[in-house]
Amino acid sequence: MKNLFTICFLTLVFPVILAAQPKSVSQHDKVFSNPLNLTHLDGYLGSRIDLCISERIKKQDVDHLIEPFRHRTEEKYWQTEFWGKWILSAIAAYEYNHDPELLTIIRNAVTGLLATQTPDGYIGNYSPEAQLKQWDIWGRKYTLLGLLAYYNISEDKKVLEAAKRSADYLFTQVGPGKVDIVKTGNYRGMPSSSILEPMVMLYNKTGEKRYLDFAKYIVAQWESGDEPKLISKALAGVAVAERFPAPKYWFSRENGQKAYEMMSCYEGLLDLYRITGEPSYLKSAEMAVQNIIDTEINVAGSGTAFECFYHGGKRQTEPTYHTMETCVTFTWIKLCSNLLQLTHNPMYVDQIEKTVYNALLASMKSDGSQIAKYSPLEGRRSAGEEQCGMHINCCNANGPRAFALLPKIAVQASLSEVYVNLYCQSKAVVPINPKNKITVEQNTNYPVSDEIEIIIQPEKSENFTLALRIPEWSNQTTISVNGAPVEGIKSGTYQKISRIWQKGDKVILKLDLSGRLINLNGYQAILRGPVLLARDSRFSEGFVDETAVIQHKNNLVELHPSSVKPEHVWMSFTAPLVLGTDLEGEFKKPRQVHFCDFGSAGNTWMEDLRYRVWIPKTLNVMNTEYKAY
Repeated sequence: MKNLFTICFLTLVFPVILAAQPKSVSQHDKVFSNPLNLTHLDGYLGSRIDLCISERIKKQDVDHLIEPFRHRTEEKYWQTEFWGKWILSAIAAYEYNHDPELLTIIRNAVTGLLATQTPDGYIGNYSPEAQLKQWDIWGRKYTLLGLLAYYNISEDKKVLEAAKRSADYLFTQVGPGKVDIVKTGNYRGMPSSSILEPMVMLYNKTGEKRYLDFAKYIVAQWESGDEPKLISKALAGVAVAERFPAPKYWFSRENGQKAYEMMSCYEGLLDLYRITGEPSYLKSAEMAVQNIIDTEINVAGSGTAFECFYHGGKRQTEPTYHTMETCVTFTWIKLCSNLLQLTHNPMYVDQIEKTVYNALLASMKSDGSQIAKYSPLEGRRSAGEEQCGMHINCCNANGPRAFALLPKIAVQASLSEVYVNLYCQSKAVVPINPKNKITVEQNTNYPVSDEIEIIIQPEKSENFTLALRIPEWSNQTTISVNGAPVEGIKSGTYQKISRIWQKGDKVILKLDLSGRLINLNGYQAILRGPVLLARDSRFSEGFVDETAVIQHKNNLVELHPSSVKPEHVWMSFTAPLVLGTDLEGEFKKPRQVHFCDFGSAGNTWMEDLRYRVWIPKTLNVMNTEYKAY
């Protein structure tokens, strides 16, 4: 029965998917996420996704998230975002694992929320006189996103109508001749105007022009007065940390560097681009993202301090309060994924991979029960504060969305092409055309090991292109197809292999996992493939903050896998270090010092545990590098 359904889906629905142009697929998309949702990730990464679903998403007290909607007395806080963020993660998880118990939880969460909708259409927790202030419209955005995501899996017309009534009520308050949306809330109106994303979704679902008109109105208002100017400032090359002068009050309207909300606006802008094709929409998002890569993203694949851009790339070696908010980490992954679909540029997957294996994995407690609000590059991990008088915070609600998004990124397709983006033990089934689908099975322990075996299983022999992402950092890469070597491999590209593929064809990909030394501001860090390494006090090898010189040859560090693994540590290596400032006697010789993957560092959240990424480099004034310095 299941096979019959799949065949019918491919034959009847696949052409419609391409023609209908929903959020994830339009004439402008170069690739699309797997419409069958038949991708399963195994191995370590898959186990972390499963743990997040079972221990964080499914164990959430959902009634606790609905309670604020029943009492419309709020004036300044953001309680209503928690329901939306949580249910988006739950729905994405259900699309991944099709767990009927989870579906029941989701259905009850939607029913409970809709019971709070007022006759005028409002779903929220703000008092009538405080509506539009602070985080009110931001909360409505997440409510709309959650309802529309549920409509995607249920096709329940009552839910779509409830979403429309909520949006239509906002139209009575905000828009031309009414309150200007960018004048509402904090951060130059970016949180409020990020409601652009569900407005575009509503237009896609209904075809009703008022939602598209409102989306265009929002974008026009960005460029008015002293508002965020998200398009013109990006096109002018203005750094995201320099869009506006430093604010007198950080958490205020005048702060224009708020990272999460800024990226959310670009997300909506890309969705509007899918409809209009306006080139400045895509170009401004691309330029903003390139600036974020160049100036903000750190070695762990995330950034920000106190949730704002701050030229964090060059300042990442400085101990900094409140770095790497998980909401930023997730939104960065999602924005890069969005641009990947539109541009086919593997650079965005390189960014996603680095973020996933470092900042994202580091955010989850070892038992999967919580997501950290911040994941600094040194110190210790801990739970974030409870917010808005509730037993949750923004990142505990939002972080699981990143884990649930990964299966949709791992393997993607366009007509006659299959793209393998993320490497891990997995199996994906993707349609290559209405009459054939391809199973892509990966057998690997990557990134612990460097070899990925990929078995291609078309339903029937087919001439198509298999595109393998070659990471920018992999300097020595080999590929063979059924034992025959592939030539002309170039880092930072997709290696495209076009042939008639038969059942059981085998591709072997080997990536270069050499240890790479990164130097910055008198500090050193080690990367191995996409994985950042860190010292961790659980290895009981002395003071993890001690100055040292990491031994290398042409910035390559000889790493040795280690069998010494404290509990909950995934990867363990030793690297040669000359420790401290004493070069007499035995201290002159390098010692093999343990490092673990950054995602495991400090992941038990114990108060006496400490870790560090950036190792302070001992100064040697006899070296020529010192004289040049």
